Amino acid sequence: MSTPLPPLVEPGPPLTPTQSRRYARHAILPSIGIEGQRRLLAAKVLVIGAGGLGSPALLYLAAAGVGTIGVIDDDVVDESNLHRQVVHGVADVGRLKVESARDAIARIDPAITVIPHAQRLTVENALEIIGGYDLVLDGADNFATRYLVADACEISGTPCVWGSILRFDGQVSVFWPGRGAVYRDLFPDPPDPALVPSCAEAGVFGVLCAAIGAAMGTEAVKLITGVGRTLVGRLLIYDALEATWRELAIRPDPSRTPMTALEAVGAYCAAPAAQPAEASGRPAGSEIDVETFDALLAARSRGETDFDLVDVREQVEWDLGHIDGARLIPKDQILSGAVKLPTDRPLLLHCAAGGRSGQVLDHLVAQGHADVRHLLGGYTAWERAHRDE
Repeated sequence: MSTPLPPLVEPGPPLTPTQSRRYARHAILPSIGIEGQRRLLAAKVLVIGAGGLGSPALLYLAAAGVGTIGVIDDDVVDESNLHRQVVHGVADVGRLKVESARDAIARIDPAITVIPHAQRLTVENALEIIGGYDLVLDGADNFATRYLVADACEISGTPCVWGSILRFDGQVSVFWPGRGAVYRDLFPDPPDPALVPSCAEAGVFGVLCAAIGAAMGTEAVKLITGVGRTLVGRLLIYDALEATWRELAIRPDPSRTPMTALEAVGAYCAAPAAQPAEASGRPAGSEIDVETFDALLAARSRGETDFDLVDVREQVEWDLGHIDGARLIPKDQILSGAVKLPTDRPLLLHCAAGGRSGQVLDHLVAQGHADVRHLLGGYTAWERAHRDE
C-alpha cells in the first residue's frame, strides 16, 4: 500500500465531553483517533450542489463531525428530486436547496457550522468562494460548473473530490494540483452540448447517488485526517447493475498548459435557458416563456391562430405526463430526417427543460423553417406553473 498523504487540516481544540461521546466510535479507530477527530472538527469543506451526490455527502460529512460545511446551489427543491436527493423531504418542495440542506444538517448536529451559498458558482465568484475552504466536493450536474470548479481548484491549489453519475453508472476521483492529475488531465475539453443527454432526459438510478456520494465522503475524511490511500491518481468506475467497481490509473498530462485564469465553459444544463433569444444566437421571439406559451394555446383553442405543437421528448416521458393538443415526435427522429415537419405552418416545440427543443429549433431554422418557436424551461416549467390547478 502506498504511503498515506499528510493530513490536510491541523487539529482543532481538544474535544468537549459532548464531542467525546458523539464521536467515540471514530476516536477509537487507530488510524483516526482523537487527533483525527479534532482535524475533522477544524475542517472547512465546500460541497458543490445539494442534489443527488451532495445529499449523502452532506449528511455523512455532518455525521462525521466536519466542523464547517459550505453548500452552494441556486436551485429549489422539486418533487422530481426526491427519489435521489435524500437531504430533502416533501415539506421542502419549493424551498431553496441550501436552506433545506442546512436544516437537515442541523437535525444531525446543530453544532456544525453551515454556510449556505444560495447562488450559482461563476467566473466572478469561484476563486473567492473556494478559497475559503480546505477541500471541495464537486457534485455538480453540468459540465459548465465542473470545469469551473476544476479550474478554480487548480489555480488555488485546492484538492477536489469529484463524483459523477449517469443512469446506472458512477465515477469518483480526487484531483489535487501538484500531487496528481486534475480534471482537465482526464477531460481536457468539454463535450459538445448537442451530444450530451440533458439532465432531464438521461435519468438517474436513485440509490446510485448513495454509493458515489458515500465514496466522496469517504475520500474527504481520508484527506482531512491523513488516513489510508486516497483516490489521488486513481479513477473508480461503478456499474450499479453489474455491482462492479473498476479502477483506472490517471496521471497528469505533461503537454497540457496549466490553467491560470478562469473562463466560462458551455452552458448550465441543469437549469433551463433564461437568456433572450438574441443572446443565444436564435431569431428574436423564437424562445418564449410559459405565460406566452399558454396565451398561444388559448388563442389556438379560440381559433384565432394555428400552429403545430410538437413534443420532442421520448415516449416514456410523454407517458408520464404531456400537454393536451401536442403530438409526440422524439428529437432524434427530427434531427435524423426520419420525420419531416411541415414548412408551411408555424411550429411550437417543447421538451422537458428546453435543451432538446432548442436543438430541434436550431436544426429546423437551418433547414429553412421560417416560423419556429420553443418553450423555455420545457414541460417542467409548464407543469410547475400549472401544478395547483
